[in-house]
Amino acid sequence: MNRSQLIEQLARPVTYDLAIIGGGATGLGVALDAAARGFSVVLVESHDFAKGTSSRATKLVHGGVRYLAQGNISLVREALHERTTLLANAPHLAQPLPFVMPAYRFWEAPFYGVGLKMYDALAGKAGLAPTEFLSRAETLALLPNSRRQGPAGRLNGGVKYWDGQFDDARLALALARTAAAQGALVINYCAATALRHEDGKLAGFDVKDQETGLRYEVKADCVVNATGVWVDQFRMEDGKAIGRDVKEMVAPSQGVHIVVDRSFLPGDHAMLIPKTADGRVLFAVPWLGKTILGTTDTPRHDLAREPLAFREEVDFILGESARYLTRAPGLADIKSIWVGLRPLVKPPDEDGESTQTLSREHTVLASKSGLVTVTGGKWTTYRAMAEDVLDKCFEVGLLERRAKGVTTHLKLLGAQPMRQKISDAPGLHLYGSEAAAVLAMPGAGRELGGGLTEPMVRFAARHEYARTVEDVLARRSRLLFLDAGLARSLAAVVAGLLQEETGMDPKTGAFLALCDQYLHVPS
Repeated sequence: MNRSQLIEQLARPVTYDLAIIGGGATGLGVALDAAARGFSVVLVESHDFAKGTSSRATKLVHGGVRYLAQGNISLVREALHERTTLLANAPHLAQPLPFVMPAYRFWEAPFYGVGLKMYDALAGKAGLAPTEFLSRAETLALLPNSRRQGPAGRLNGGVKYWDGQFDDARLALALARTAAAQGALVINYCAATALRHEDGKLAGFDVKDQETGLRYEVKADCVVNATGVWVDQFRMEDGKAIGRDVKEMVAPSQGVHIVVDRSFLPGDHAMLIPKTADGRVLFAVPWLGKTILGTTDTPRHDLAREPLAFREEVDFILGESARYLTRAPGLADIKSIWVGLRPLVKPPDEDGESTQTLSREHTVLASKSGLVTVTGGKWTTYRAMAEDVLDKCFEVGLLERRAKGVTTHLKLLGAQPMRQKISDAPGLHLYGSEAAAVLAMPGAGRELGGGLTEPMVRFAARHEYARTVEDVLARRSRLLFLDAGLARSLAAVVAGLLQEETGMDPKTGAFLALCDQYLHVPS
């Protein structure tokens, strides 16, 4: 279905069972679950699918080792279960990844090893592989660039454990397209502009097509606010409409990621430093032919769509990397810097200044008018979050109860085991069973650069909701996140192909400015 057909369907005067605001992991997960249960569903996203936090994760499908250290057993157990489900339902976009924790103190290997054995036990049959204790030689073989002499002394050995890795933006796209295949209407670049109430009850919302400026009305029995760090905007609008005082529930936390060449972490194993100089966790993760370093956890008070890294965050990541890598990257080695805002949930009377004590779990609320809001959580548990949202809709009488579990074994579009690893350079393997359809597009054999081909761009425009150069180079392919300079050099040719396909302005200028931001080291 092309864009004009989607808008034509949006304009129809129908009342949906469920209308969702927000096209990130959570909103798309709800849309898929509800559509798979037979509800009529519409989802609108003001920008592109996964434009915000959902494309800026650390790319890990994980139970949360650090949450285990905090004693949050229930969160870890749920995440481990969902990890296995995600790996099974999207094998073209997610797969197991081995991690190594190097040990520089005599007690670190046994201490962390016992914890990771508990991690294995919590996973049970959902475990990927058993935790192993490594000798010094084995650790160096798996992490060949790690320091023999670290910040706390000589390398003694290490611990190897398993989690998962995925392509977050493409998984969001797979959710959107699978939901559409199940009957949901999902549209990007359509912004919910105002909620509509009738007799004190929420009845829907107004929508603006961001491309044409035309406005539409969406009517629904149930409205879900799944806008991540921006949920308070609609909560407060809803409260004002029904005369209730609403307090903010989200305290955003900023996570910065730095991408460098794969040579800084050769091999297929990720490195995890569980406790850096200031107590935070440091990851070095091989992903799509590069290495991701991060992440930070810094309170942020604004809700910028494209937040900038703070210089102290960049210095922290590079400085900590140098403590553990023999050959460490510097500022000149940075290929891309990107920032994600995490929607952490405030406890009562929390001032929001510290993110260390805020909840990493998701929260689902229903207002007196019937606005259902979901925020918090993480990518790994998107499916469980969706089930919890629908449970809340049933509980407050907005939808008729229908049995859950329909998405437990529901394969996402393109699902087929990969022959290549996600840590390898990007290519056709990320399309799974749709690879042949991509190759059938015009321009077969024309390589543009960075693994991107002309058929991929045309497929993105025709079948993957891509409208702009950014959509293609940031989220249909991941070149902006992998190498912003290379992405910049490909903008013009991608824009030309998109204009042929859509007839719309592909917004090249805005993308070039974004590339500059992803290459910018803050002063």
